[in-house]
Amino acid sequence: MTWRVEPRAGRPAQAGFTLLEVIVVLAILGLVAGIVAARGPSNSHGPSVRGQVASVVEALRGARGRAIAGNRPVGVAVDGARGSIAVEGGPTLHLPPDLALTAVAGPMGEPGDKPAGIRFTPDGGSNGGRIVLADGKRRTEIGIDWLTGRVSVADGK
Repeated sequence: MTWRVEPRAGRPAQAGFTLLEVIVVLAILGLVAGIVAARGPSNSHGPSVRGQVASVVEALRGARGRAIAGNRPVGVAVDGARGSIAVEGGPTLHLPPDLALTAVAGPMGEPGDKPAGIRFTPDGGSNGGRIVLADGKRRTEIGIDWLTGRVSVADGK
């Protein structure tokens, strides 16, 4: 048995959208997509700061790995005035000028020592310290554990 709906008296049955309605909806969607595409990507500093933090962490972990693999100490010089981090026997990382870089090396280090020195030992340890990257609103602290040489990241506001 099939059911069939009969139109009411004087009104035709409607089964969908008219062509005009579909064209109007597509035109509105095209207009919105054009506005979004013309606006371009957002100019947030968050992703670029996170990328710089990741680069610094990668350089520090690479220095620790090089010390363990080469069975010799590897130093990392952190120069806040120049905004650079140089790994002994490896690359020098230059940070953008709008990103403030401060470092304290070792348990007896003073903030602002130029350049601060972090040394990784063949047993995986280090003299410890911390590096702070800040762009005005956001502050990220990278810690280097003196006993294990482990590199950790903590976000601050």
